[in-house]
Order: sequence, then structure tokens, then C-alpha cells
Amino acid sequence: MITLSIEPPRREFAFMTTAAGFRVMLKRNCSMSPRGLLLVFALLAALSLGIASAFAALGAWLILPFAGLEVLLLGAAFWITARHATDYERIEVERGRVVVEVGEALRLRRYEMDARLARVAMDNGCLRLSVPRESLELGRHLDAASRVELAAELGRRLQR
Repeated sequence: MITLSIEPPRREFAFMTTAAGFRVMLKRNCSMSPRGLLLVFALLAALSLGIASAFAALGAWLILPFAGLEVLLLGAAFWITARHATDYERIEVERGRVVVEVGEALRLRRYEMDARLARVAMDNGCLRLSVPRESLELGRHLDAASRVELAAELGRRLQR
């Protein structure tokens, strides 16, 4: 008899409590580093251009422009993926301040807010951290259940 067990995937989502407060780092689930992507791209490009060159040597020279276009488009897709491989959000609550650091592509943004004025809300599945006249979306790299968990934990930490 075969028994099928369906379990939800495990989530590694650790909140870190420091001596001064609370910290959580949210990162993209990226299985390959930018250097690894470059290596895979180089191998695929060499393979594609090698096959195209062999056909061109046999007289089918029109394959070369299409192989070049293929490598160009593949390179663009890999570049976009590699550019966002290290995106992250770091949220810290300490000494009455909320500090959010967002690293996206080549930009780094840092937001500081008064923890007493900060409010956490879920808005159509989006997690929002708000202070008067300003709002920030958090948890872009999390699934819906993890965003709810983060909202609850962040709300508890802000009430202290």
C-alpha cells in the first residue's frame, strides 16, 4: 500500500533578537550566484556558437546570425537575473527606531522611522510599514504566509 503525504514546503524564516532589539534579513531565493550564472552562460554560448559554426562550415552560413541573436537574448536574460540575485531587505527595530535597508540591483536605499509612530498593515496581500505621510512596502521576497507571519511579529515588536 502506498501512502501519499502532502506537506507544505518548509520555510526557513528566523527572527533574530539582539541585545538592543530585533532584526530580520529577507533575501531572494536564488540558487545560483552571479558568477555561476556567468559560467553557465559562457558554456551555453560556446555550445550554441560552436554548433552554428559547424553548420556554417558545412555551407549553412545563415545559421550564424540566428545563433548570435540567441546568444544575445540569452545574455540579456542572464544579466537581468544576475543583477537581482543579491536583492534583499533588512529590517531592524532597536532603540525606538525602525531601520529598513533595501538593496535592489545596484541601488541601496535606507529608511529610518520612529518606532512609536510606525504601523504595520496588510493591504491586498502586501505588507506595509507606515508612518504619517509615508508608507513602505516590505516582504517582496516572501510568500503570502511568510508576509502574514512577518507582519504579526513586526507588529508585536513595534508595540513594545
